[in-house]
Amino acid sequence: MSRTQTASEQITEEVTSWPGVTAGPGRRGEFAFKVGSREIGHLHGDHAAHFSFPKQVWAELKDQGRIVHHPVFPEKQGPAARGIEDEADVGDVIELLRLNYDRVVARYGLPAEAA
Repeated sequence: MSRTQTASEQITEEVTSWPGVTAGPGRRGEFAFKVGSREIGHLHGDHAAHFSFPKQVWAELKDQGRIVHHPVFPEKQGPAARGIEDEADVGDVIELLRLNYDRVVARYGLPAEAA
């Protein structure tokens, strides 16, 4: 009998399959995904993901209903949060992490060890 993966396991399996991505515990109890030294987002268990986006990207994602204000920075554009309740949320969190991954790789390239 196979066990169903949790949301965080599904997200981690996919995101860590991308070249140059590392994942592990952050400084504040979060589980962070990084490309080199740059964080592309992090998880808080199976229920929430946090990101940071350029203001214009943030505004577009907010208008689309894909993100909300980050709870620690409720009035600031850039920091963002996404709840995880179902499979659709898992898929969108992966897409949002990929958006940041693609931005980082386009701007800085892959870390030397992944190139």
